[in-house]
Amino acid sequence: MTALAEAVTSLPICYEDVVAARAAIGSNVIRTPCLRSQTLSELTNADVWLKFENLQFTAAYKERGALNKLMSLNAEQRARGVIAASAGNHAQGLSYHAKRLGIPATIVMPRFAPVVKVKQTEGHGAIVILHGESFDEASAYAHTVAAQRNLVYVPPFDDALVMAGQGTVALEMLEDAPEIDTLVVPIGGGGLISGMATAAKHINPAIEVIGVQAELYASMYAKLRGQSAACDGDTLAEGIAVKEPGKLTFEVVKALVDDVVLVGERDLEKALAMLLNIEKTVVEGAGAAGLAAMLAHPHRFRGRKVGLVLCGGNIDTRLLANVLLRDLARSGRLARLRIRLKDRPGQLFEVARIFDQQQVNILEVYHQRVFTNLPAKGLITDIECETRDRDHLDRLVEALRGAGYEVRNMELD
Repeated sequence: MTALAEAVTSLPICYEDVVAARAAIGSNVIRTPCLRSQTLSELTNADVWLKFENLQFTAAYKERGALNKLMSLNAEQRARGVIAASAGNHAQGLSYHAKRLGIPATIVMPRFAPVVKVKQTEGHGAIVILHGESFDEASAYAHTVAAQRNLVYVPPFDDALVMAGQGTVALEMLEDAPEIDTLVVPIGGGGLISGMATAAKHINPAIEVIGVQAELYASMYAKLRGQSAACDGDTLAEGIAVKEPGKLTFEVVKALVDDVVLVGERDLEKALAMLLNIEKTVVEGAGAAGLAAMLAHPHRFRGRKVGLVLCGGNIDTRLLANVLLRDLARSGRLARLRIRLKDRPGQLFEVARIFDQQQVNILEVYHQRVFTNLPAKGLITDIECETRDRDHLDRLVEALRGAGYEVRNMELD
């Protein structure tokens, strides 16, 4: 027996559990497409395959594990009802299928949970309780309510049936694209990667399974190294912002996952914008984590046949707009230029004339005379503008400086 086979026999779930989960959930979840991205493949020097789990009815893979758990409940448990703690996607998947099966559902969500996820969860008929500043606080309170009201607690990740349900993602991916040799999977609590690694390693023991975590919430990454992580801060990938990974999931990840890499907020923003601009698909921060890993660690994936899971698409529209505008600013297509003028007639007209000559669109103009450390007769103006690309912006700045103006580009960090 190989070392891998010996490790698998002692784990909380096995390949047969994932196959059984697929039979249990049947056609009640969408068999989402797994498609090759030609453009992303060219940009990353890899062969990139995308699994569009953001096309599930509730826009996330979480339906799979939640439904598999619900299908295991007996009549008495269904009558009592279920409860869960979730930052959003597990809440929606559980509440949607609970309503479909006639099972009362209560969801405890952290107070910071995106409004879109709260409303969608309530829209599926669940009772939503907002409690705590983090998933961990919400989870502790959900256990308290479960005991008080005699409800069945459905974990978002640390449960064998939930993990097995999530593993059906890998079954579908490797059926549609058997040539995939590397799976890149977001990690929060570890349910998705545990199920997927269990299925993938059985189908192809040589396949690499790489986990991805946000730098601000590197809980699984640290635990695998015997370290502790100071998990805190606002991350775009709030769906995987988990301070403590599951005990069962940790066993599977330690045995079957080849590596865990970290990504920063800027890579998450860039990946999210690329998926919208290139693939015309909306993902949340966690859904962009796989591509963010390829951007942050390009040598790690070059030449590989990489499968990425777009695990969710539930993002607040205001946040999405902000990410896209920031991406435009970083690419030079949007800019704010601070220009020092002389306090005399026609100065702003002369500046606007240069913008016109360079065919740059002016969006906003801000004059500042009072709140400045310039001399009393000094004047600065901030002009927000739209250009074709970074080179176009550079030509504009060069033209302004050539005309004698002091120009500063107020770039994002």
